[in-house]
Amino acid sequence: MIRLLVILLVALLIGTALSLGLSYDLGYIRVSIGHYLIETNFWVGLGLIIVLVALSVFFFNTLRRFRHGTGLVASWVARGNERRARRRTTQGLLALAEGNWPRARKLLASSADRADTPLINYLAAAQAAFESGDHAAVDDLLRKAYESTPGSSMAVGLTQAQLQLAGNRLEQALATLLRLRKDSPHHPFVLKLLKNTYLRLEDWRELSKLTPELRKRSVLPESEIDNLERLVWHNLLEQAAESTERKLKDNPTASLEPLTRLWDELPGFVRRDELTIRDYARLLARLGDEAQAETLLRKVLRNHWSDELINLYGRIKGHQPEEQLLIAEQWLKDRPNNAELLLALGRLSLRNELWGKAREYFETSLRLRRSRETLAELSRLNAHMGEEETSVKLLMQGLATDHGLPELPMPRA
Repeated sequence: MIRLLVILLVALLIGTALSLGLSYDLGYIRVSIGHYLIETNFWVGLGLIIVLVALSVFFFNTLRRFRHGTGLVASWVARGNERRARRRTTQGLLALAEGNWPRARKLLASSADRADTPLINYLAAAQAAFESGDHAAVDDLLRKAYESTPGSSMAVGLTQAQLQLAGNRLEQALATLLRLRKDSPHHPFVLKLLKNTYLRLEDWRELSKLTPELRKRSVLPESEIDNLERLVWHNLLEQAAESTERKLKDNPTASLEPLTRLWDELPGFVRRDELTIRDYARLLARLGDEAQAETLLRKVLRNHWSDELINLYGRIKGHQPEEQLLIAEQWLKDRPNNAELLLALGRLSLRNELWGKAREYFETSLRLRRSRETLAELSRLNAHMGEEETSVKLLMQGLATDHGLPELPMPRA
């Protein structure tokens, strides 16, 4: 209310001042422009000047608003493009999830330039192109992904490596992963993919170098790394044995040093592993060094009992078969009902030509467990001792056990 009264008061004062001014003759205004002369009353001239100023102000304000309006239109258009890009990106990702590879690639690649995250668009489009079998397009889309986002080399490289592995391009995948590892030596996912690549390439030597890093970085569960190391060293031992075997064919006096040296390289827990010890002993025996295999098994069995290792011990011929039998009989005192040990003792008795003792051990083992292996040994022994009928019966029992034959009536002989 007070503001309105003040405005009215000011308007009255201005009106009074104008009316008083108009009652006085203040002269005129003359403007000469070239050959033209303009004369007008002072008040009329002042009015014209005020009108010109007002028109100028109006014109410049209108021009400024127009320019501002053009920016708004441009901004509105840009926002519309972004909305369309987001919508097409969403549709492309849905098509990718549904397995519609051509549509997914088209939508994702075409909207990448205006998308909020062009890197995601290009990587997903590369995945769609890979599924379509267009490997040239995959490389092109990955290049665009790298160029679209600074600092994306790791993300692009990992995607490239995964696609190369999926496409069975193992050498290219290995090259990609080695480059990534050079940039990030301890990156867990790089190490994991590198492990998968070496596995598929069966590059056991490189895997043996990688497994300590996998364990240190906890890339895999402990049990999985343990199994991986066993697999790696098992295959390295096999390779060393095959190499030695080839040398022995050319030179029967060749040394087993490559195999024994590799055994010394094994990590401690692998050398204590029952299956690894079994494999190494078998390889030594296969290459003709049964004495060293027997010594190894004897040392292990003294401190760590294993039915599988005692079975192998009974198959191997040591330096002194008599001593080998005596040592195994000492173990029988602590394990009188161990069927595997009794089978091994039977075989060691055969090696010492103790036929009756061997048959006794086999029969005792057979009473404890109906084993096909024990049946076969006892049947063979009986056949060589002239007891063909008993041997045939044992063979028939073994066949029945092997094939799970049911109990059925049979005709008398």
